Amino acid sequence: MFGLLLILILMIWAIFYHPSIKETGDLPTKITNKLDQLWEIAQESIRENKYLRAEKALLTILRVDEKNATAYNRLGILYAKQRAYKDAIECFEIAQSLEPSASSLHNVGLIYYETENYEKASLAFEQALEMEDDLAARYIAYAKVQEKIGNTKKVINALEKAVELEPIPQTLKILAEAYDNAGQAELAEELRKKATKMLTPTASSKKADAPRPRQQHKIHQPRKIVM
Repeated sequence: MFGLLLILILMIWAIFYHPSIKETGDLPTKITNKLDQLWEIAQESIRENKYLRAEKALLTILRVDEKNATAYNRLGILYAKQRAYKDAIECFEIAQSLEPSASSLHNVGLIYYETENYEKASLAFEQALEMEDDLAARYIAYAKVQEKIGNTKKVINALEKAVELEPIPQTLKILAEAYDNAGQAELAEELRKKATKMLTPTASSKKADAPRPRQQHKIHQPRKIVM
């Protein structure tokens, strides 16, 4: 479920991300315009869950621009949504060979996680983190894999890094659960209190939000109307 949730997040990115013309190289204007139309068809089809139509559009793009890493990534996400994991991995690996990126490696890791190939998932996430280590979500995904493998120390280290990057209640609670599993109940309780405090309005903010009493005006002293 965790991996599929992240795949869904990546799919949302895919729907709203539109590749620039620069990615299509120095193609003639007519072909570039056609590719733009195909991208629109692919995005619309993904939004409407018309997988076959989206796949045809993306494959057509790749027939014209066979080194388009973005199209391979998009196709991989499409296959992942349909649980065609073998095809998804192939697409992500091709994208990675064409244009190395942390996103491609992360996507491969998610698929390996879903297919319970945790060692390969761990390696893919590690390589992604080597390229891009400033996203909390990458550390959380890596921690989930280490949890499956049974590397408690790596789980905690990864989640502590995630909290350092994104100290929000959600990440604090995930780390607290890891502390509980590692027998560090005091640290877990401390984090939960911190998360609760972040979610609870302070007394000053409550006072500021409270409705103010209406002022009493003397009825024999009418206000002047300013024209």
